[in-house]
Order: sequence, then C-alpha cells, then structure tokens
Amino acid sequence: MLLSSTRKDWLGNVRGDVLAGIVVALALIPEAIAFSIIAGVDPQVGLYSAFCIPLIMAFFGGRPAMISSSTGAMALLMVTLVKDHGLQYLLAASVLTGVFQLIA
Repeated sequence: MLLSSTRKDWLGNVRGDVLAGIVVALALIPEAIAFSIIAGVDPQVGLYSAFCIPLIMAFFGGRPAMISSSTGAMALLMVTLVKDHGLQYLLAASVLTGVFQLIA
C-alpha cells in the first residue's frame, strides 16, 4: 500500500517534472555564470555548482530545499574569502553553510 502510493507520488507527473527541471536548469545557467563572476571565480566553477548542488538537494532536501535565491548573497559574501584565502576555502564555506541549513 505504501509502496504504491509512493510510486504514484513520484511518477504521477513525470512529463511536468521533467519540463520544470529543464526550465529551471536553463534559467540557472546564466545566473550561475553571473554569480561566479561576481564572486571572482572562474565561470566554470559556477556551472559545476549549478549542476552538483541541485542534484544533491534533490536527493536529500526535496523541493523545499531547492530554493536558490540566496545565491546572490552568497556570491557577494564570498568575494573577500576567495581573494584572501583562495578557492579551497570557498568549497569549505559552502559545505559549512549547507550543514547549518540542514541543522536549522
């Protein structure tokens, strides 16, 4: 019973979900490039994060976690961090931010 209702929820609107994913992905590409330029990193880093982060959120966070409106604020805050400490600290700070979001 539970398996059939879960299957119905997951596969009930595959076409709509796929089209919504394509639209969001196409809208996210210029946003990721722009915010990576603001943060002072290579635009390729923004494209990688635009792929990896939503993929991880899809598995662990679901739809409520897939809000990317904080991207601009994160980009502005990370400029100084990347300039002073390099790209390695950007990854660590992003992971730590995600941990704080999961806890809260």
